Amino acid sequence: QVQLVESGGGLVQAGGSLRLSCAASGRIRSINDMAWYRQAPGKGRELVASMSSGGDTNYADAVKGRFTISRDNAKNTVYLQMNSLKPEDTAVYYCHGRISTPTAFRNTYWGQGTQVTVAS
Repeated sequence: QVQLVESGGGLVQAGGSLRLSCAASGRIRSINDMAWYRQAPGKGRELVASMSSGGDTNYADAVKGRFTISRDNAKNTVYLQMNSLKPEDTAVYYCHGRISTPTAFRNTYWGQGTQVTVAS
């Protein structure tokens, strides 16, 4: 019923920037928290940044001051602006949302992931 589709990943040199987008579509009644997670090779999935429906944000210590999460509620889209990228930011980045539909309250949805590779 709900899909999250990420875009914007790719290969970038260390110190560069990328902007990820995640668009939610389907029978959406409301969107609560939205977040970005990442999973590097051989590691578990970790929270990168999150934003509540009220606009409160939370960042992993490793990305504070470099990454910015934002959302466009009219477009059901969340963004992750990533600046001053480091090789250790290399990972698959996943969009996550808690979304209510006409038949389900605050179900959890994941995007398919987008690869970010930072070359040294």
